[in-house]
Amino acid sequence: MEKRGLTDKESKKRLETYGANEIKDNLVISPIRILFRQVKKNFIVYLLFIAMILSFFVGKSITAYAILGVIFLVIFTGFIQEYRAERAIKSLKSMLMPISIVIRDGKEKEVLSKEIVPGDIILLRNGEKIPADCIVIEEKELLINESILTGESKEVKKISIKDEKDYSEKNLLFMGTFVVNGKCLAKVIHTGMNTKFGSIASMISTAEKELPLQNKINKISKYMAIVAIVFSMLTGLFMVLGKSPSENIYIEAFILMIALAVSAFPEGLPVVLTTSLASGVHKMAQKNAIVNRMSIIETLGETTVICSDKTGTITKGEMTVKKIFQDNQIVEVSGAGYEGNGDFLIHNRKINLRKENVLNDLVKCAVLCNDSKIERTGEDKIFHIMGTPTEASLLVMAAKADIYQEDMKYKRVEEIPFNSERKIMSVLCKSDNGNFVYSKGALEFLLKKCKYIQRNDGVFTLTERERKKILEANKEMTSDCLRTLAFAYKQVKAFSKDHFEEELIFLGLVGMEDPPREEIKESILLCMRAGIKVKMITGDNRETALAISKRIGLRGRVIEGEDLDKMTEIELSKIVGEIVIFARVKPEHKLMIVKALKMNGEIVTMTGDGGNDAPALKEAHIGVAMGKNGTDVSREVADLTLKDDNFATIVMAIREGRTIFKNIRKFVTYQLSCNYAELMILFIGVLLAPFFGWQIPLLLALQILFMNLVTDDLPAITLALTPSSQDIMEEKPRKKKEILNKSLIIWLAIAGTSMAIITLSVFFVSFNILHQGIDFARTTALLSLIGLEIANAYNFMSFRHKVSFESLRVNKYLFYASIASIIATIAVIYSPLNKVFGTVPIGVMGWIIGIVSAVVIILIFNLLKGLNEKKNFLKLEHF
Repeated sequence: MEKRGLTDKESKKRLETYGANEIKDNLVISPIRILFRQVKKNFIVYLLFIAMILSFFVGKSITAYAILGVIFLVIFTGFIQEYRAERAIKSLKSMLMPISIVIRDGKEKEVLSKEIVPGDIILLRNGEKIPADCIVIEEKELLINESILTGESKEVKKISIKDEKDYSEKNLLFMGTFVVNGKCLAKVIHTGMNTKFGSIASMISTAEKELPLQNKINKISKYMAIVAIVFSMLTGLFMVLGKSPSENIYIEAFILMIALAVSAFPEGLPVVLTTSLASGVHKMAQKNAIVNRMSIIETLGETTVICSDKTGTITKGEMTVKKIFQDNQIVEVSGAGYEGNGDFLIHNRKINLRKENVLNDLVKCAVLCNDSKIERTGEDKIFHIMGTPTEASLLVMAAKADIYQEDMKYKRVEEIPFNSERKIMSVLCKSDNGNFVYSKGALEFLLKKCKYIQRNDGVFTLTERERKKILEANKEMTSDCLRTLAFAYKQVKAFSKDHFEEELIFLGLVGMEDPPREEIKESILLCMRAGIKVKMITGDNRETALAISKRIGLRGRVIEGEDLDKMTEIELSKIVGEIVIFARVKPEHKLMIVKALKMNGEIVTMTGDGGNDAPALKEAHIGVAMGKNGTDVSREVADLTLKDDNFATIVMAIREGRTIFKNIRKFVTYQLSCNYAELMILFIGVLLAPFFGWQIPLLLALQILFMNLVTDDLPAITLALTPSSQDIMEEKPRKKKEILNKSLIIWLAIAGTSMAIITLSVFFVSFNILHQGIDFARTTALLSLIGLEIANAYNFMSFRHKVSFESLRVNKYLFYASIASIIATIAVIYSPLNKVFGTVPIGVMGWIIGIVSAVVIILIFNLLKGLNEKKNFLKLEHF
């Protein structure tokens, strides 16, 4: 069968014909749908609509039109916030574009999966997501997980076709399923909505899980709604009882009750929550952490343990071969990274690889027993890799000797792929000189398969003494932070897969350097200060793991996979707290480690890149996949994907998770304190009116609605964007935190009560002492309350740091919101809008009173923060 694939010209033409290989999202962002949802779910809109109808009914058309304007403003504000939040969340999905390897013009090439077209030949390996419906052309031990289509997790064996026109389901691969073992070549037959997955896409839910935070916000809103209704009814009742009965007084009381209910009901909290989360995850995405599930934000900040892979996460993942052990001597290899410039040296003397039989055979084995590819980038001997960094480093090593895959006249006819159980890969290759088996793998596994050893002067039986020398050389390399791979081969006459890896001839060892990331040491120290334990998990041996751990500042007990095999999860749970390094770990051990940590009540963040890591990622509270070197399977189940595969990015995500949760606490307590203050002002005002001769209500319905939209929601939204405090990672993690705790309830009660008392005092001074008219007193009280709420937003920006002029620069969005609120207030007082809102222009004295009120609330809370810093009676955390 032709395996050259399509030409680029053919693929472009077919892409125009068939369209992009994409599944159309049923949950597209529809402005109309969001608009209707805003109207449907917003209880406030219905209350305001009733108030508007009543206003028209009693002839208050100005009030009615003003309420109509408020209705449109409520809907429009909610619509804008939700639309922007949905767009931000949806854009995250496009930040990790799936890539597939196709054969075009007879060469392997990386393309975006959405650019695959029918007729393309694609290469699929273990852990990869199948990008289109295909027929299998060639396969090696191919097993597929089709649970996304069938619901059954049992692995399905697939076989290659004999005739392209005659195939059945056992020859078919379906879009959206995963390769869980082996590899294959497959020909694309259907893409996008024409695939089996596309035909049932409308039945597959892609909706986000319900957010725990959303439930907590809804619970708070429900309780506040009950309080709002009770107090508004009492206020309306006292208002009616305090005046002579008339039709107008009943209507005015009812409109006031609605306005009071609207002001006290925190309808903006769910939308502000969505905005806060969307802003947070967007910020995380800009720093290479892609949130796959919004529901993890709360848990992210509560992480107590990070279990991290060593290779590529703690280390750079850029392998470079530095040493080779062969024929009882060490060969040094110069050069670094994926650059093919370098020499082979023995005792600092450059050697000719062609004259070194063992070394030449070892390099040839490394090239032939290899699934990766390297391509020149255009710069001399600088390569772009396709495949794993480990295998690519072997190809770069060979390139330093000018040995390339495409130049070798060997044909691979059979293979046994590498897996985490065997830790060996073997291939059978045909050449003019005969049939050869080439193997590579972990030394302790491959050495058991070897009966002979090759030297420059021939092949000899591998003695026990030589085995010990090999193990000592391996220990020396691993102690020097080198990751090792062993190589072996044999010539065969007849092929039998049962004896594929028996009586091999040992060639030597390769030591690869994968240095720790520069920022890793500082990140681990930051975790320790934050009360987060770090555990390193690696498939490398004990010596390599220990050498790396010392360089990055990790200290603690080491345990190996073979020890874990002898334990139960309960036994491991008793000692897992002491263990810092897990060496020679298999994927099933990761799952065991997660379960043991969870038994101890830990909140676990686990990293993984292989298909077999999926169960552990799913079991962990936060599963973290690798964006660069991870498999599609791991990314599918993970909660968080790292675009740069960097441990420091996990720490940054935890920091951002803590910041988001603390900001949610800030805007919730702030908004509730404002609602509480408005309730108390109107309720107590009705009670005090008979004693001081006040005309009720103290604030009109439209004035309350104005404050609710301008000075409540705007600062609340901007509080959600407050930057994190510098010491946020010095706080120990707390599990299952509620948004409102006892300390925060006391804090908001003090704030609400203080604002209510100051506003009532302003009204008393204006009306009873300065003898201003009711409209002047009401306008002065309104201005003072708006000033109090703006000033109070700065009080809530931090529960520990005092407000100063420097605070204006901390959150620029809050500063802009404050300016906007002041401008809107000036417009309501001094423009023709004052006839609508029942205000009158006030003089300098009114503004002095309003400014003094704002300064007083700041002084009260600065004093409170100072006392709390000394006594810590409120036990507020690192806000």
